[in-house]
Amino acid sequence: MRDWTVAGALIMSDDRLLLVANRRRDGRIEWTPPGGVVDPGETSLEALGREVREETGLEVASWSDLVYRVSVDFPDRGMRLGVEVFRAELWSGDLIFEDPDGIVEDGVFVDEEDGGTLLETAPRWVSEPVGDWLAGRASLGAGYDFLVRGTHPGHLDVTRR
Repeated sequence: MRDWTVAGALIMSDDRLLLVANRRRDGRIEWTPPGGVVDPGETSLEALGREVREETGLEVASWSDLVYRVSVDFPDRGMRLGVEVFRAELWSGDLIFEDPDGIVEDGVFVDEEDGGTLLETAPRWVSEPVGDWLAGRASLGAGYDFLVRGTHPGHLDVTRR
């Protein structure tokens, strides 16, 4: 079983959340908060600062404590995903989309309604926690646990446990 650790960023401007457009291998676009894989030797917050800078051009000077955590088991793919999500408390810069990985193509600050619409493009293990947080339904440190069956992105059976 391969374990992946990912860090996610909640970056707000005037009560609007930053979502970025991620181009997937099959050409689909998924709108999610910025973030990415924690590399060996990095902490979640180090990785998050790097990913936000690479994906959006923004510099985060201060992060909150853990906002929520997500775990996703993919038994048919032999992998587990662990996600830690933090809020940017102090950030600066202008949005620039020059992702060296070629995944993030665009971004926009959204209110709860527009965010809900864009998040429909994201997997449930992303959209549900972010949607709960935007709506004020997620308590600090909340945990989300999902089981995902299947191997093709368009045909996954996702269950919240």
